[in-house]
Amino acid sequence: MTTLVVGASGATGKQLVEQLLSMNQQVKVIVRSTAKLPQSWLNNEKLAIIEAGVLDISQNEMKNHIKDCDAVASCLGHNLSFKGIYGKPRKLVKDAVIHICKAIKGNKPKTPVKFVLMNTAGNRNRGLDEPISFWEKLVVGLIRFLLPPHSDNEQAADYLRTSIGQENQYINWAAVRPDSLIDEDQVSEYKAHPSPTRSAVFNAGKTSRINVGHFMAKLITDDTTWKQWKGKMPVIYNQEK
Repeated sequence: MTTLVVGASGATGKQLVEQLLSMNQQVKVIVRSTAKLPQSWLNNEKLAIIEAGVLDISQNEMKNHIKDCDAVASCLGHNLSFKGIYGKPRKLVKDAVIHICKAIKGNKPKTPVKFVLMNTAGNRNRGLDEPISFWEKLVVGLIRFLLPPHSDNEQAADYLRTSIGQENQYINWAAVRPDSLIDEDQVSEYKAHPSPTRSAVFNAGKTSRINVGHFMAKLITDDTTWKQWKGKMPVIYNQEK
């Protein structure tokens, strides 16, 4: 199995790539620069590195990068700087999802390609009746207005949910929604839920980046896990100790 990972140089993207490599998977990554990649990646025969901005790659080039891939995973996000939050591209995640999905459909694969998107617990799954309080709705509305990356994440997931949908012949998808991200050195116990079990605004849980990487890798490689969450937006939390 070969997986293309975009956003692989980010804190969570690196964890996903490491998990896939530990599972003896073939991996391709698209990164703007190789300067901050682990040295072990540069000489790994199971890892192919494509140095480019994902939105700078032409549609034909993207089709070529994806044509031998069984899965695509996006861990793209905005840098936590003024330019990263308010500068261009304002819709990095959404535009990359659309760009990649068009390339997949253009290849017309014989079996559907898995698309796993890293999203956020602060984004509701509008395909389900996920209750939200008035005050949380108000705060999320302010975040949506003041912080463009949140709206970008919402629109990326909505594109998969509504434009790709449940019965696309070329793409199957899942959107993983971690809560507040933390760093840990080892995979620990975590649990996936169909919807949030707590308020992402007023009672946020914690999810380690390595657990996000592990769960995304498991979705890609484990058929049972994929069948459980295909076409859904699982929320994952670390198990509280």
